[in-house]
Amino acid sequence: MIKSNKRADWKRGQLGEMLGALYLRLKGYRILARQYRTPLGEIDIIARRGNTVAFVEVKVRQDHDSAASAISRQQQMRIINAANLFIQKVPNTAECDLRFDALLVAPWRWPDHIQNAWHQ
Repeated sequence: MIKSNKRADWKRGQLGEMLGALYLRLKGYRILARQYRTPLGEIDIIARRGNTVAFVEVKVRQDHDSAASAISRQQQMRIINAANLFIQKVPNTAECDLRFDALLVAPWRWPDHIQNAWHQ
């Protein structure tokens, strides 16, 4: 069994989030926050395009399928709770269309942006 190198995994995750934020910018999103941390959970990227605010979970894996399956229901709930705190702190976002997206990143592949990956 191969041991995971936590430092390398963290760096890979950071690179994936940076790539994800760049990808969203190229799609016309404005990044409102990255690594938004609350006592209830963390949101990798909060982005806005028009009247839509997307709370984006970035997953970096060897392929998009394993990245998609890495987002558990428990993690989704933590992101939803953190998003509710963000909305309380930035009240003008409550008037926007809110959604939860996934950005799946795999080596040598374009990121896969899944809009409305789950619902509240």
